[in-house]
Amino acid sequence: QVQLVESGGGLVQAGGSLRLSCTASGRTFSSNAMGWFRQAPGNEREFVATTNWRGASTYYADSVKGRFTISRDNAKNTAYLQMNSLKPEDTAVYYCAARGFATPSINLHEYNSWGQGTQVTVSS
Repeated sequence: QVQLVESGGGLVQAGGSLRLSCTASGRTFSSNAMGWFRQAPGNEREFVATTNWRGASTYYADSVKGRFTISRDNAKNTAYLQMNSLKPEDTAVYYCAARGFATPSINLHEYNSWGQGTQVTVSS
């Protein structure tokens, strides 16, 4: 397993941008697919974006497609989520996750390592 720490959350106005980072410790980061998920109060945790081990394949939830971009830098053991054109409905705690396979997945149950989460609040 890898240990994950998210950063970059905060308060932003609607239409603004944030970039979340997820830094991993452990030797296996470059072989893990990575995902971003989010959970708003009273809601279940939901899929946001995922990428394969080298960042060549990416998938997005329909709600963020065209606004969010997932990427990774294996040399830095870090994954990113660039969020543009933010909306109030994007307000949630955002989690990064790693799975024990190189291929991406939109299913949160297929991830075995999770960060502690970072709060993103978008004001209208």
